[in-house]
Amino acid sequence: MKKLYITLSFVIASGILSAQNKNTKTADKLFDRYEYTEAATEYLKLVEKEQADNYVYKQLADSYYNVFNTKEAIKWFAKLVEEKQDAETYFQYAQMLKAEGNYTEANNQMKTFASMKPNDSRAKAFTGNPNYVSDINAQFKLFGATKSDISSDKADFGVFLTNDNTLYFASARNTSRKEYGLNEEPYLDLYKATYNSNKTISEATTVDNLNTKWHDGPATITSDGSTMYFASESFNESKGFEKDKEKQLKFGKIYLYKAIKEGDTWSNKKALPFNDKTYSVRNPSISKDGKTLYFSSNMPGGLGGEDIWKVSVNGDSYGTPENLGSRVNTEGNDSFPFVTDDNVLYFSSDARAGLGGLDVFKVNLNDNSSAMNIGLPVNSEKDDFAFSYNTQHKIGFFSSNRDGVDNIYIADPICGVEATITVKDAKTGKVLQGATVAMIDDKLELAGKSETSENGESVFKVNCEMEYAVQASRLGYENGVGTMEKSEGGKATVVINLEPLKPIITETEVILQPIFFEFNKSNITAEGAAELDKLVEVMNEHPEMVIFAKSHTDNRGGDKYNLNLSDRRAKSTVQYVISKGIAKERITGQGFGETEPKVDCKKCTEEEHAQNRRSEFLIVKK
Repeated sequence: MKKLYITLSFVIASGILSAQNKNTKTADKLFDRYEYTEAATEYLKLVEKEQADNYVYKQLADSYYNVFNTKEAIKWFAKLVEEKQDAETYFQYAQMLKAEGNYTEANNQMKTFASMKPNDSRAKAFTGNPNYVSDINAQFKLFGATKSDISSDKADFGVFLTNDNTLYFASARNTSRKEYGLNEEPYLDLYKATYNSNKTISEATTVDNLNTKWHDGPATITSDGSTMYFASESFNESKGFEKDKEKQLKFGKIYLYKAIKEGDTWSNKKALPFNDKTYSVRNPSISKDGKTLYFSSNMPGGLGGEDIWKVSVNGDSYGTPENLGSRVNTEGNDSFPFVTDDNVLYFSSDARAGLGGLDVFKVNLNDNSSAMNIGLPVNSEKDDFAFSYNTQHKIGFFSSNRDGVDNIYIADPICGVEATITVKDAKTGKVLQGATVAMIDDKLELAGKSETSENGESVFKVNCEMEYAVQASRLGYENGVGTMEKSEGGKATVVINLEPLKPIITETEVILQPIFFEFNKSNITAEGAAELDKLVEVMNEHPEMVIFAKSHTDNRGGDKYNLNLSDRRAKSTVQYVISKGIAKERITGQGFGETEPKVDCKKCTEEEHAQNRRSEFLIVKK
């Protein structure tokens, strides 16, 4: 049913090689009236009679696409693309494939789309991160998702919960109503119910004063509960539609209306002045202060098929609608806006990187952050849309056709925190790259593990209602621990300072942690430098000490090669120590290749190879 709010206002352009003919007349008329199910039946008759061509295949693909019959849509898109098509066809084909979980083939179709439209924002997003699905699946879950008991066996969507516990939504459950040809369900009505403290919802009843014989809903209500904005059809207005005399059809749009609450009754219904019979405006959402109305529309000046707009409100006066721009909108369909009391905009898009069909995204209008996919389990392979969130009750609602029909789901927020763990050298204060960081929750389960980046940080998204133990380790340092306390969410920082392991000084040797070199190279790495700095410190504390550095390799590689490599590494080690101010007379070095193994083995294990691949610092004079 949500497709009504994307496709009802215009006939989809086919962009195909063939055209209508006398054989397709009956099916075309049904298609033009948005009666896609019946239209598909008529087009299939032409296929059976072997009278089908690319035009028929395209109409079949579009018919099934518009009613989200993904399996049948895929079948006809596959037939259609046997010959070259317009770019949008490949994009739609990819959407249907994603909705069936076939991401590999969906990516193939997106590659074709991107090659044809490289400057399209959808193409840029795909080529910039073709592995977006795994990224979305791995992100922290912002909400839990439970199917609501208020759902019926017909389409239900567009929940708005008022602060006084009244819940409004659009539904096609009224079987006494005339059926709509697009999906053979009754026309939509506005319903209301009571949201109870235990999160149950009372039996829904119709909002009789506002419902018409056409589609009605969804709605939004001002924070004081006095004013409602809702969608209905332009057929309610005497001049709210266009006629096609040749096809004997009337083409209506979706309009926005305003109603005032008087006691328990909604009345004084008025069409908004920026409605127009050449485009649709729908899916309203009013800001907390009642001064900005958000909505979706295919009006001129947008970026794609369906865009999100806003307009200023001052009583019965309205400003000029303003497009929210590319931060929100794309060349595809961006719809179902909902703005929370704290100015976070939720919306659905079929063009941004998502899991399939429409996905729910959010963007904070208080800053310049980018829109983000809110991830599982709200989003799925199917259409997920009409997300709303009541900040007072701390509860969200959304709709999805993941079970075959548009149902209402409850979205329980999971309090999340972005935890940044910074690991530093306790002595120098320098950040440490390559430290291993693990977060353990209060159930002693691993919540995340990673290595610190160049800036010494590891970032985790975890539950803010839990306390976490943080562990950090790095070669050459004592292990460190920290604690991340419970919080209200947002961002948190934990700094862990690691104490450097002190060298062990015996009568004959200064024992350091392993000095690592890159494969087949002899230059000092950052990790190696950190250990050699400890040797420099020891030699400064013992100004009479003289060191002989010995470098060894494992037995892999030729004898001469290993001897030369180890000698270069020994000399690099010596040069580094001298560069730190140690007199050259106090340190010398030599490579011994594989001639002095610590573990004498022929078929050595990796551990034995590592023990043999070492540096030694012998004390010549103490």
